[in-house]
Amino acid sequence: MGADTGRGSGGSGLDRYWRRRAVALAGALVVVAVLAWACTGGGGERGRVRDAGAVENRPPPTAMPTVTVTRTVTPSPDPVEDGGPCEAKNLVVSLATSRDTYAGQQEPRFHVSVVNAGKSDCTWTAGSLDVRVTSGPDRIWSSAQCRGGDQARRTLRRGIPYVDGVGWNRRRGCKGDGGPVRPGTYIVSVKGAKKQVFHLR
Repeated sequence: MGADTGRGSGGSGLDRYWRRRAVALAGALVVVAVLAWACTGGGGERGRVRDAGAVENRPPPTAMPTVTVTRTVTPSPDPVEDGGPCEAKNLVVSLATSRDTYAGQQEPRFHVSVVNAGKSDCTWTAGSLDVRVTSGPDRIWSSAQCRGGDQARRTLRRGIPYVDGVGWNRRRGCKGDGGPVRPGTYIVSVKGAKKQVFHLR
């Protein structure tokens, strides 16, 4: 009787011990489950709420600036009409000899260039060029007189030179009836150009 009673009371104490352990384990599992829910489902929901609030409080995007491109058109100059007579102040005349000294029967040759430096083309008479050979005050020969004066009018293009070659036969007058000139120093000139000195041998 005493032995059964001791087993019964001892077994009752063991049961109570395991029940306490089971309750403690269950509580621990509940705590773990609550923490896991807070870190996953619950935290994500709060995160989404915070993100939604941030989106609502974010200022609206600033409008992009408008770039305006302007183009400046430079008007072309008005065309200048041509055909008018050339003005002497717009003509650049130059004169040169083919050499400095002519010996024996060599005939002097002179080169004349006329350039229109005006703003437009103009008309000009080639006969206005008078190449003269002189010796001191003595006028020996004139191209205008000997060529009869070419009165044909021509157009001088702006910046394009008119070039003419003039030859002299070393005699006085147009037909040479004045006879050949003597060796010496002579001067050739044309209006508007620098005089040139040459020699006959």
